[in-house]
Amino acid sequence: MKQPNKQNYYISRGGECTEYVVSEQTPDTLLQYLLSHAKESRNKIKATLQGRGIKVNGKVVTQFDAPLRKGDRIQVARRKNNCAFKSRYVKIVYEDRWIVVVEKNIGILSMAAGHSSLNVKSVLDDYFLKTRQRCRAHVVHRLDRDTSGLMIYAKDIDTEQILEHNWHGTVYDRRYVAVVSGEMEDDNGTVRNWLKDNKAYVTYSSPTDNGGKLAVTHFHVMARTTEHSLVEYKLETGRKNQIRVHSADMGHPVCGDTKYGNGDNPLHRLCLHAYVLCFLHPVTKERMEFATPIPTSFRSLF
Repeated sequence: MKQPNKQNYYISRGGECTEYVVSEQTPDTLLQYLLSHAKESRNKIKATLQGRGIKVNGKVVTQFDAPLRKGDRIQVARRKNNCAFKSRYVKIVYEDRWIVVVEKNIGILSMAAGHSSLNVKSVLDDYFLKTRQRCRAHVVHRLDRDTSGLMIYAKDIDTEQILEHNWHGTVYDRRYVAVVSGEMEDDNGTVRNWLKDNKAYVTYSSPTDNGGKLAVTHFHVMARTTEHSLVEYKLETGRKNQIRVHSADMGHPVCGDTKYGNGDNPLHRLCLHAYVLCFLHPVTKERMEFATPIPTSFRSLF
């Protein structure tokens, strides 16, 4: 790593990508900054932009006149598609030297649960190997195989430990969106009870302390028809199957839920998506806020 100077510093990762961190003074646009620091021609930079080879703060940018701010991280592919990550199951939303935030598709586990099972950790480990990053993906939290949405993975054990031991102090907003069965009457509300697994590993709830864990879920109805409701869930606690059990408790189970549902499955999938994830960076303590669009298939029902 080159030492920072008054303008910027950059990090080269395995010869694949070059990362610049905007320091004190910023130009008006991304193109102007790269012309000053990347030592590439205008045409080469524009071609890299058009080829989706430049990211700002982990997000692909194709506009040459995109504005910059102090602290912005710019990642530039040194060769075509070298920084590209392609998987039908996983999309990288943000990455730095300590963490990677991904959007998981349905049909893939968060981590291995059997011999050669398809899982996000293995996909990320393969990506790290191909891009010559000396790290592994460390699981911090999980989503069910058939739940889609945002997840964090740590890239070293120290960062994983920071997140694991202070998860509730680190994550300050975690929201899901779901299609549930039936027309919900209340626009907003809170479900509060205790959740515990039985011997068959089915989670059940109790209004009083049954030796399980307290679970609190806040909900807000975003849209409804006579047959279904589109509901946002904000977790105050993060228990196993919490949203699915609480939805069923309200008499409006998540559509496509084969474990706690009622057979209503209009989209042929579990209709649950983790779409907002906000946390304090475990190392830099910056506020990190991510949101993905509500799945188009969910919206199509309304």
